[in-house]
Amino acid sequence: MVRAKYAVFAVIAVVTGYVLYHNERFLIEPDHPLWEHYGSVGWWLVPHGIAGAGALLMAPLQFSERLRKRYTRMHRVGGRVYVFGVFALAPVGAYIQYYEEALGLPRTFTLLAVVNAVMLYVTTGLAFHFARQRRITLHRQWMTRSYAVALAFFANRFVLGVTGLENAGVEMVQAVIWACLAMSVVLGDVANDWNELRRAVPSRATVPSESARKPQSGAPLPASAP
Repeated sequence: MVRAKYAVFAVIAVVTGYVLYHNERFLIEPDHPLWEHYGSVGWWLVPHGIAGAGALLMAPLQFSERLRKRYTRMHRVGGRVYVFGVFALAPVGAYIQYYEEALGLPRTFTLLAVVNAVMLYVTTGLAFHFARQRRITLHRQWMTRSYAVALAFFANRFVLGVTGLENAGVEMVQAVIWACLAMSVVLGDVANDWNELRRAVPSRATVPSESARKPQSGAPLPASAP
C-alpha cells in the first residue's frame, strides 16, 4: 500500500508540473496574450489562486501517516488550511466562470464550475464534519474523495494538453472536463477500497491450476466419486 501511495503521488507531481508549465506559465510572462483575457477578471484571480495553491499544497501532507502521528497539531492546522482553501476557491472559481460569459464563453462552462464547486463543498464538508466527530475512517474516506475532485482541475488540463484536444473545440473541452469530474469520484473510491480490492483478487500462487484440480490419469479417485 505504501509503494502504491508513493507511485500515485509521483504521478500527481508529474501532472501538476506539466499543467503549471503548460497552462499557468503565463503568470510569470507579463507580455503573454492570456493577460488580455484575464485582465477583465482583475483581482478575483488573486484570492482564487492563493486559496487553490494553499489547498493543493496542504492536501498531500494530510495523507502522511508519519506526519499525522508525530505532528498531530500540524496535521490539524494543515487540514483547516485545506478546508478554508477549498471553501474559498470553489465559489470564486464559479463566479469567475460566470463573469467570463460576457467574454463569449458559453454558460455550460459556468455549469461545470458550479458542479465542481458543489462536489468540492460536499466532499470537503463531510471530511471536516467527521474529523470533528473523531470518526477517522469516514474522515479519511471523504478527504480522499475531496482531494480526487480537487485534482480534476489538473487532470482535465493534463489530458487536454497532452492529447491536443484543447484545440478540438468547445464541445470536446467540456467533454474532457466532465469525464475528469466523473472519474475523480470513481478513482477516489478505488483509493479508499484499494486494500479490499487487492484482497479480493487472489494471487496466482494461491489459485490452483486447472491441471492441479483434475485428478491425474491412473490416480485413485476420492471415495465419494461415482
